[in-house]
Amino acid sequence: MVLRVMQEESRYLRPELRRQPPQTCRCALVISNKVSKRSVRRNKLRRMFHEHLRQRLEHRRDLSERWVLISLRPEASAAEPSQLLEECDSLLSSAGLGT
Repeated sequence: MVLRVMQEESRYLRPELRRQPPQTCRCALVISNKVSKRSVRRNKLRRMFHEHLRQRLEHRRDLSERWVLISLRPEASAAEPSQLLEECDSLLSSAGLGT
């Protein structure tokens, strides 16, 4: 799993989103076909991570000008969901985004 954090670049947002003040950080998740050929499995992982990140970062107003990108590596398909979430928490903490 790879975690990247960057400052907000509003020029990349759609015009209607540029006018809204950010409430918290924006998160993106990349799960390629190399992780799982089955879209059902990839979508399940995506929903799990989005819920996990929402719970961890939703209340953090100090991160409102940050974008977070998480990319799963192919070996993530063999890991248990709890292991993936622990690794996510570890990466968030090492990036200074942990709670």
